[in-house]
Amino acid sequence: MSISGKSTRYRSFGMVIESEFPLPELRPFDASHDDAQSLPRVVMSERPLEALWQELRSDHEHLAVGEGFVLIRVPDTAIFAMKDGNEIWISPFENADRDKIRLYLLGSCMGIILMQQRILPLHGSAIAINGHAYAIVGASGAGKSTLSSYLLEQGHTLLSDDLIAVHTREQEVAPIVMPAYPQQKIWQESMQLLGRSAAGLKPLFERETKFAVPVPDAFCDRPLPLAGIFELVKDGNNTNIVPIEKLERFHTLLRHTFRGFLLEPLGLMEWHFQTLAEFAGRIDMFRLSRPSVGDSLADLHRFIIQSTKKEMFL
Repeated sequence: MSISGKSTRYRSFGMVIESEFPLPELRPFDASHDDAQSLPRVVMSERPLEALWQELRSDHEHLAVGEGFVLIRVPDTAIFAMKDGNEIWISPFENADRDKIRLYLLGSCMGIILMQQRILPLHGSAIAINGHAYAIVGASGAGKSTLSSYLLEQGHTLLSDDLIAVHTREQEVAPIVMPAYPQQKIWQESMQLLGRSAAGLKPLFERETKFAVPVPDAFCDRPLPLAGIFELVKDGNNTNIVPIEKLERFHTLLRHTFRGFLLEPLGLMEWHFQTLAEFAGRIDMFRLSRPSVGDSLADLHRFIIQSTKKEMFL
């Protein structure tokens, strides 16, 4: 499969992304913005990578690391190379699913680029509430996408889904969440719980039961300070919220760092530790518990709003 040699520029994750591979989820880059010239640039292009993969590969079946390089090999899809935090090379396999390539470009590949640029990648959804960003994190199956979708229905807006880019520069009073793109990934079961039809929606890739749901009218396209993190967990029959305190804050951030298993092979363990240690005390953090069955979305929304207004624990 060949990628078009024509590049298009987009704006996402606080960067200019210049890509030979069409990325229709992303918003076009507007050079008239005040900060347009200061944004870092990431270039995505097609290159043959089999020889580099063979040179750098180790015992890991899908990962190779070299000086300035991280390569991931996805069977039947492509080899991807992330270089120095500013380039992504793509070597597609024959008959690869273009939707799946795009899924990896905007997920694992951009997560590695963020790490290479020393930007903290969190795994979850970022929602804008009253001028601040709040991250909803949790294990697979916890209900993050369902809760995030419900929050959008209540009038809040989306900053990012799945991969959250958190800038933690020291001079900033609060960490900053950069907007990604106006789309959610929602499981079919979540669609049913929310009373929505999947008719007309496109699966993320062939045979997938998770759908790409555009939300252009519920998207926040400006960076916002990160004011809090909510970890969503299943807890029997209870719906409640408790603050996350002390050392558990660090471990919560550690658990929900996007593709955290890559930190050690990338040599980023010390940076990550220092970032989390400095970051953990600057924001509110809560654990949201929901029942394993039943609809608790209204209660969870109420807990979130109460906590953002500092009313719960007065």
